[in-house]
Amino acid sequence: MMRVMVFLVLLLLTVMIMVGNGEQNGPALLSRDDFPSNFIFGSGTSAYQVEGAAAEDGRSPSVWDTFAHAGYMQGTGDTASDEYHKYKEDVKLMKETGLDAYRFSISWSRLIPDGRGRVNPKALEYYNNLVNELLNHGIKPHVTLFHYDLPQVLEDEYEGWLSPKIVDDFTAYADVCFREFGDRVSHWTTLNEPNVLALLGYDLGFAPPKRCSHPFGNCSRGNSPTEPYIVMHHCLLAHSSAVSLYARKYKAKQQGFIGINVFVYHLIPLTNSTNDIIATRRAQDFYVGWLIEPLYRGDYPKTMRKMVGSKLPKFSRSQSEQLTGSYDFISLNYYAAMYVKDDPHDIPASQRDFRADMFAVVTAADNGLTKSDTLFPVLPSGLRGVLEYFKQSYGNPPIYIHENGFAMPQNGSLYDVRRVKYISDHLENLLIALRNGSNTLGYFTWSFIDAYELLYGYEYSYGLYYVDFGDEDRKRYPRFSARWYSSFLRGRNHTNLMNSSPNLTPFVSTT
Repeated sequence: MMRVMVFLVLLLLTVMIMVGNGEQNGPALLSRDDFPSNFIFGSGTSAYQVEGAAAEDGRSPSVWDTFAHAGYMQGTGDTASDEYHKYKEDVKLMKETGLDAYRFSISWSRLIPDGRGRVNPKALEYYNNLVNELLNHGIKPHVTLFHYDLPQVLEDEYEGWLSPKIVDDFTAYADVCFREFGDRVSHWTTLNEPNVLALLGYDLGFAPPKRCSHPFGNCSRGNSPTEPYIVMHHCLLAHSSAVSLYARKYKAKQQGFIGINVFVYHLIPLTNSTNDIIATRRAQDFYVGWLIEPLYRGDYPKTMRKMVGSKLPKFSRSQSEQLTGSYDFISLNYYAAMYVKDDPHDIPASQRDFRADMFAVVTAADNGLTKSDTLFPVLPSGLRGVLEYFKQSYGNPPIYIHENGFAMPQNGSLYDVRRVKYISDHLENLLIALRNGSNTLGYFTWSFIDAYELLYGYEYSYGLYYVDFGDEDRKRYPRFSARWYSSFLRGRNHTNLMNSSPNLTPFVSTT
C-alpha cells in the first residue's frame, strides 16, 4: 500500500500547492528583452477544460464527459469557462496581456461527433472563428489535436487507445484538422502527455477511461501491468502516422511544424548512493525515454526492453523507420522536481505495474529539505536541468515549454504573488538554459484563464485570469500574475508591481 501511495503522490501532477524556495525575495529581475527577439511567449488551455457547450451544436460526449458525470470529479466541464461563447473576449484579453501565441486543443468529439466520418459544420465554424480571431489580433495559434478527450463512441466501440484501430481514426481526424485549419495554423502538437494518459488512465485509474487492476487501483476493468504499455505504443504509432500524413500532403504547401508533448519532472537521486543514481537514470528512461527514444532512435530504451520484457510491444521495421525523426519540435509540460530512490524487489513481471517495472520509487520526499507545507518540491532550476537533459541526451531538439504553472485554491483571491514568484523563477532558469545553448523556442504558462482542472475540477486553478464559476456569465478578472506577465511581456521593469493592488474590475467585452 505504501508503494502505491507514493506512486499516487507522483501522479497527482496538477496539484501544485507549493511554496517556492525564497519566495519572500520577490520575482526575478528580468523582462522579455532579455530573451531572443524571436522567442515566443504565450499561455494555454484545452478544449474540455474551458470550452463548455458540452451538448451544443452537435458535439458528442468524450471520455471526460462520461468520467466527470460518473461523479469521479468535482463538477463537470459542461459549462467550464464557457470559452465556446466567450472566445472573442478571451482573445481580446490575450491581446491586452501581450501574448505572442495561444495554445489550445480541438475537441475531437465536437469536430467529428461519430469519431470518424461526418464533420460537424458548427465545429468547423467555431474553430475557424477562433483561429481567425487570434490571427486578427496578432496571436499565433498553437494547436493540440488530442488533449485526453477521446470521443466516447470510440471507447465504446473498440476500447479506444487499447486498439490498433485508433491509429487510422486519429490519422483521419488529424487529416481533417490539417485540411481545414492548416492554411492558418503553423504549429501542431499531436498528443498531449501520452505518458500521463497511459499511467493515470490505465495503471491507477485516476482518469478516463478508468482502467486498472488490483492492487494498483480500484477499477471495474483493466490490467495495470500491461495496458499502459499498449496505450503508449498506439499513441506513438498514431503520432507518427499523423506526422507522416502531414509531411506527404500538407507540409510543402502549408510550411508548418508538428511535434508531440511529454510531461516531465526534473528527477534527482534521493541520496548520493550509486544505487539511487542508477535508479534515477532508469526513471528517466521510463518517464521520458518511453516516449522520446522511439522518436529519436526508433525503439524503446534498452533499459525498458530489459526490465519490462515481453510486456513491452515491439515495432516493426517500417514502424520504427516512420517513428524515427517524426517531429519538428518536442513540447514539454514541466511543473516540479521529484526524488528517486532505488527499490529492489522480487515481484514477478506479470504482477508488476509501471513503477515496479523500473525498480525505483519516485517521490516528493527530499529528506526534509522542502518546507513543511510543500506537496511537491519547487525547484525552478529543475527546468534548466530538464532542458540540459534533452540537449545532452536527444541532440538538443527544438523545444517549446507548453505548460508551466502554479496551482492555488480557487477561492477568488486575485493577489497570487506565489504564482508570480514561481513563473518568474522558472523564466530566470529558462534564460540561463538558453544562454547555455538550449534550443528552446517558446514558453507558455498554464493556464491563461481558470479551467476545469483534469484531476481537481474547480477546487484549484492555475489561471492568470480568475473565472467566477459561480457567475452565470463566467466573468473574467485579471489576477496579479496577469498584470505581472503583461508587464514582463512589454519589456518593463515589473518589480514595482509587488507593492500594487490587483485590479478588481472584471473584464467586460466592448464588442
